[in-house]
Amino acid sequence: MSEVVVDSPPLAAPGEPAATRGNRRWLNTRRGMVFGVAVLSVALAGSVLLAIGLGSAVVPPGDTARYLWAALTGDTIAAEEFTRYQIIWQVRTPRVLLSAIVGAGLGAVGVAIQAMVRNALADPYILGVSSGASVGAVTVSVSGALAALGIYAVSAGAFVGALLASVLVYFAARSRAGVTPLRLVLTGVAMSFGFQAVLSVIIYLVPNNEATSTVLYWTMGSFGAATWGSLPIVAVAVLAGVLVLRGCGRGLDILSLGDETAASLGVHTAGLRRGLFVLTAVVTAAMVAVSGAIGFVGLVIPHLVRIVAGAGHARVLVLAPLAGALFMVWVDLLSRTLVAPRELPLGVITALIGVPVFITLMRRKGYLFGGG
Repeated sequence: MSEVVVDSPPLAAPGEPAATRGNRRWLNTRRGMVFGVAVLSVALAGSVLLAIGLGSAVVPPGDTARYLWAALTGDTIAAEEFTRYQIIWQVRTPRVLLSAIVGAGLGAVGVAIQAMVRNALADPYILGVSSGASVGAVTVSVSGALAALGIYAVSAGAFVGALLASVLVYFAARSRAGVTPLRLVLTGVAMSFGFQAVLSVIIYLVPNNEATSTVLYWTMGSFGAATWGSLPIVAVAVLAGVLVLRGCGRGLDILSLGDETAASLGVHTAGLRRGLFVLTAVVTAAMVAVSGAIGFVGLVIPHLVRIVAGAGHARVLVLAPLAGALFMVWVDLLSRTLVAPRELPLGVITALIGVPVFITLMRRKGYLFGGG
């Protein structure tokens, strides 16, 4: 695998014609990439600071930065500012950071999933992970299992459910010829319907408000339960996943061309796809366990990044996590401010934004989804 060399220009991503590459030559250069990363990083840092300060109680950016600095350095603040300090540090900061982490993970995993199954319409949840997580979360919620984990019991149930769903999908899609992209996608879609049926049965047999609210949370997404304790595991999972996927850029380029072409270049597609499946399943499960399923982010962000950065996965996997994090920070801000003090589910906002963007991309001249 490490000996395979792919000549430039980069190979086309799923659904992208070679004719569109010429418009991105500048971003294909090292200087262009550095500029793109710098712009997205500065925008992300500024957005995080603004998002932490904005809400039902607005805190100016200067005060927000001062409270964050005090929390990080142990500096003192005035007694009359303690309430605002608590809102900033204990409530909003972990929530905004979690939104950035999940957005980054969805952007990166979306890129990998689309290359792995060679489907421009794929997203991180296409393999039944979100439905499995919902079943696990609701099961724990109504049964009281994993009570020893306290407030993290439902998230743990969602994580276990997501992993079990991934295992079921993989073995159901496996055949003597291995796991083909088409079988993987079809099996994932079929299993999702099956998990949703199980979910309906649980809610029907145990009709209570807690089960219903849990289902709504895990199907529409929210960062309302974010705490400092929930950040480390998902942060490590997303960071490790992004770094590993970044190193698989060449392999993803070749895999997106098809198994026969990849085999002719000496790439063991079955092993690569198996490794990508395990990696994306674990990262997606970790994200779903703390935020629920948030649609359209992992579907649209990879396509938007490819438009400006080209088809090469090594470049896309640098920009997609930053773009996903930036997008999700603003989505979360809108979710908690548009109809304050009530909170809109994240999936509502991502759908309202994602659907028009996706249709625009589909109608954009020179950009083809699925080659047609």
